Amino acid sequence: MAITDWPAAERPREKLLAHGAASLSDAELLAIFFRTGVRGKSAVDLARDLLNRFGGLRGLLAADRAALCAVSGLGQAKYIQLVAALEMGRRHLGARVARGEALQSPRDTLDYLQASLRDRPYEVFCCLFLDNRHRVLAFEELFRGTLNGTAVYPREVVKRALALNAAAAILVHNHPSGVAEPSRADEVLTERLQEALSLVEVRLLDHIVVGDGETVSFSERGLI
Repeated sequence: MAITDWPAAERPREKLLAHGAASLSDAELLAIFFRTGVRGKSAVDLARDLLNRFGGLRGLLAADRAALCAVSGLGQAKYIQLVAALEMGRRHLGARVARGEALQSPRDTLDYLQASLRDRPYEVFCCLFLDNRHRVLAFEELFRGTLNGTAVYPREVVKRALALNAAAAILVHNHPSGVAEPSRADEVLTERLQEALSLVEVRLLDHIVVGDGETVSFSERGLI
C-alpha cells in the first residue's frame, strides 16, 4: 500500500508536522528523506529493510559507497544525499564549539567530539585550544595512528598551544575498540602533557577519551 493511502495520522510527514521530528521512528525519518520507495515497497518499507540490513541508523550512515549503491532502490544520488545529510549534522554540532565561542555546555562539546571521532577506524589525538575565557581558538587533529594506538609528542602540542596563544587546552583521543576506559599509557601521557603545558602557562582542563557511544573525562575521574 502506498503511503498516500495510509491514514493521515500515520503518514510520516503529517506526524512530523503534528508532533515534531522526535516523534518519528528511524524508518519514518528515512522515508521522508528518501521521498519515494521502489516497486513493491513504500519508502517506509525500504527504510526498514535498510535499517535491518545495516544494523540500524548508525550502521547505515557509516556504510561506504559501494555497499549503499549495491542496494536496489538506492544508487549514487541517494548515497550523495545521505553523506551530505551526515556532514550537515556534524557541522551543526561543530558550530556549537566554533572558533570564538565560549564552551558553555559540556554536553554539546562531548556530542561534537563523539560525532567527529567515534567511527574512526584508527586512533587520532586531537586538542581543543582555548583562550583565557575558555573561548575556542581551534580544534586540531595533531596525530594519527593505527587501530591500537598513536605516537604523541608533547613538544608538538606545546608548539601549537604557543602558536595559537592558548591559555588552556582539552586533549581528546578515540579508542577504535569502542571501549572508552583509559589505559595506564593514557594516564602517563596525560601527566607528561600536563607538565609540558604548565611550563608555558597553559592549563590542561581535561583529557577526553571517546569510545562507542560513551566518553570518559579525566577531569571527572579526578585524574587531572
